[in-house]
Amino acid sequence: MKHILHSTVAALTLAALGSTAQAAELRLSHQWSNSDVRHQVAQIVADEVAAANVDLDIKIFGSQSLFKAREQYTPLSRGQLDMTVLPLSYAGGQQPAYNLTLMPGLVKNHDHAARLTASPFMAALEEKMAEDDVIVLVHGYLAGGFAGKDSCITSVDDMPGKQTRAAGKAFEQMLAGAGASIASMASSEIYNAMQTGVLDAANTSSSSFVSYRIYEQVACYTPPGDYALWFMYQPLLMNKTTFDGLSAEQQAALTAASAKAQAFYLEEAKKEDAESRKVFADNGVQIDDMTAEEFEEWRKLAAETSYKAFVDETPDGQALLDMALAVE
Repeated sequence: MKHILHSTVAALTLAALGSTAQAAELRLSHQWSNSDVRHQVAQIVADEVAAANVDLDIKIFGSQSLFKAREQYTPLSRGQLDMTVLPLSYAGGQQPAYNLTLMPGLVKNHDHAARLTASPFMAALEEKMAEDDVIVLVHGYLAGGFAGKDSCITSVDDMPGKQTRAAGKAFEQMLAGAGASIASMASSEIYNAMQTGVLDAANTSSSSFVSYRIYEQVACYTPPGDYALWFMYQPLLMNKTTFDGLSAEQQAALTAASAKAQAFYLEEAKKEDAESRKVFADNGVQIDDMTAEEFEEWRKLAAETSYKAFVDETPDGQALLDMALAVE
């Protein structure tokens, strides 16, 4: 009888251990403050998973408190980090194909970006990520525009002779091709560079234009609208092995939470652009939208500069570029 009792207790103990063995804590790293939309996307996923009550906790480390901004992809791919929200182009050194996620003129507007994330182009990029043991949970693009200290920047013809800051190598190549002189600097340095006459124009994200009060230093702003040149893919990623190791219930909770976060991300990205337009207009800055014809002029120039450089540097670059350009 004692033997039976001991066996029963042992079995119950193992069952109890089995029920808690799936409990897990995931570490999610990003570079932004808690007020940033990318943190909010991460928080939605964490909150929704917690509400699902599947013994899964996501702990968020923001403001580069766990890993530096550009040092997150490698630990993610090695399983030293579970999740991250980051611009995928930061990992362009590891996978040159990722440089297409910050390429001028490849995305026209947010609805076009949403179609791109559901296209064979993105599937091809996800295959590259799978090689690094990485999967996408939440797709998302953020947009940006141009600002001119003394005049508007909407067409290729507006750029010759301007000293400008561009957001990313590919944009620098295109703007140099338009006749601009390039001054490389962080977005946080644009205000002072405009104030001191170092810059005539700048290209950065909508949120940066507002948060760094660039409206105090410029005469004209070209916000993202029906057409914009600057779109940057900034997904929520997860280590694939870690995801595969979760229970079916935990995976389902993560997937459902990610779908909710992705819908929020798209709407908030549009709101950021609209807010930047309003803030600049309210501060007396002229607003000048880019036309379809001007967009096509820029894309033609990008094909001769940025796209060409990408194809030359990337073994399967032409095929990937063609896949992206095929999405209308």
